[in-house]
Formats: sequence, C-alpha cells, structure tokens
Amino acid sequence: MTTAQHKIGSGFGARSTADDVLQGIDLSGKLAIVTGGYSGLGLETTRSLAKAGARVVVPARRPAVAREALDGIQGVETDELDLGDLESVRAFAERFLASGRVVDFVINNAGIMACPETRVGPGWEAQFATNHLGHYALVNRLWPAIEPGGARVVSVSSTGHHASGIRWDDVHWRHGYDKWEAYGQAKTANVLFAVHLDKLGRESGVRAFSLHPGGILTPLQRHLPKEEMVERGWIDENGNLLHPEIFKTPEQGAATQVWAATSPQLAGMGGVYCEDCDIAEPAPEDEEMRFGVKDYAVDPEQAARLWELSAELTGVNAFA
Repeated sequence: MTTAQHKIGSGFGARSTADDVLQGIDLSGKLAIVTGGYSGLGLETTRSLAKAGARVVVPARRPAVAREALDGIQGVETDELDLGDLESVRAFAERFLASGRVVDFVINNAGIMACPETRVGPGWEAQFATNHLGHYALVNRLWPAIEPGGARVVSVSSTGHHASGIRWDDVHWRHGYDKWEAYGQAKTANVLFAVHLDKLGRESGVRAFSLHPGGILTPLQRHLPKEEMVERGWIDENGNLLHPEIFKTPEQGAATQVWAATSPQLAGMGGVYCEDCDIAEPAPEDEEMRFGVKDYAVDPEQAARLWELSAELTGVNAFA
C-alpha cells in the first residue's frame, strides 16, 4: 500500500516548542477552537495561538476552572462543553453557530486516559465516547462554520494507538475491559477520524490531521496511581521525572498540534499522522518500538467504517 506517511523535513523536531513553530506566522483575524485548551498541552496551545494573534475559543467541562487558568491571556474566551454528553455538544455548537463566526482551526485536544471502567450517555465506554465520539459530533455540528478553502481540523491522538485497533465486535468494551487497550482504541479512532474527514473535506479545502504530541506528564495522568507511574519508570518514589531526555515539556508537547494546524509546509496535504513536528513514518514491525503510525490507523476502509458507526451512534453526519 502506498502511503503519504513520510517525513517532509520540516526543520523542527522533538524539542521544538509551539512558539518555535509559530515564529513568523501572523494569525491575526483567525479563530481557533481548542477543546481542553485550559490545561496541560491545551493550555500551551491556547497561549501560543493567542500570542500569534488568533482569537481562541476554549470550550470546557469546567468553565470556571478554565477562566481561572486562562486569566490574563488576551484574545481568549470560554464556553461550556462536556464531550461525554451529546446534548452539551449540540448546545455548544448551536451557541457558536448563532454567533455567525467562522472557524479556521479546530484542535480536538481534550481527552481522558486509562480511566477505570466508566459509562457515559447510553452506556458507552467513556474513553471512546469522550475522546472520539464527542469530537466527531462536535466537528460535524460545527461544519457550517468551518471555513472552506483553508480551515484545518487537528485530532490529537497518541502513540497509545499502538495498543489497539478498533474492536469492531465490542467497541464499548462490554466484555473484559482493559483501560490501556480501551485508550488505544480511542486514540486509533482519533487517527481514523482525521483520515476520513480529510477525504470528505478536501474538496471544499478543509484538511484534517492527527498526531502524537509526545510523552508529557500533564493532568491527563490524573487516573493513574503514583505506584503505576513508578512501575512504568516515569517517575521515582518522590514524584521526580526519571527520563527528562524522553519526556517533553508542555511547550514542546503542544508544538506538533500547533504545527499541524498552522504550518504552510502542510499546504495541499492532509489525512496524515504527525509526530515531532513532522509527518510520521509507518510504524516499524517491532512491537517494542512505539513510534510512527500503525497501518490499521490510517486504513481508509476502516476510517470510512468508523465514520458510519459514529454517525449511527451519535445521529449526526454533516455529509449525509
């Protein structure tokens, strides 16, 4: 299978920051929506986009917490959005559409990771529902406002997608829940979403990308006990980071999603998975080497199948 998954030599890398990739780029007059844009990588993404001149809308499950975190950053506004509640997604989208504004960048940054088995909505597994279905419904409902001829939708995935493809016979983990495999499925869904959205949107000039931001310790790890992070070799018993040469700072972690959203180097491209501020290569066959993108995550047939399933589950499809 031929693939567009090859590095383009962007000139940036794992240690580049969001501010680095935006150097010389003026986003004045542009509007971005960044889900979860008030914590961890999302906060750094919001800060860097606003610094470059963009207006940033940050929909948040905890608007008061978001307002406090974003206080002092010019050009930012908050609104309420719970990605695990499709009525909340609908209400946010309707409020935004009523404002009459257009969107230049949607960065689907919010997510949950490795949580205990949790059910939302009609009994959906929470990681798949929040990380994928909520964002799927959000973008489809916002589609009338997404600027044709230049807008980009960025889906924040993870190298966690290596842990699992889509479990077509049991996407909601009714049997044998595994928190890491469930996270892996949700992150694979994030990649497949971008693959098919790019196919549907490219005719109108809207392109989609997915990415792995890198390993970063942020509030995303809130569900992990300290003992598990020690066992995985991330931190020591005192909570100190053990491998700073492997982990990124939040400023570095935000760089790839900002690059995917704004870089002129990606003009005319889309549907690809990125890492370290470049297009990623296909994943090596060695299962221990977790970099690059798995074939199943960029398979156009699986991407189309997931889109159909997501439309059926959410009742939303802007392209139907």
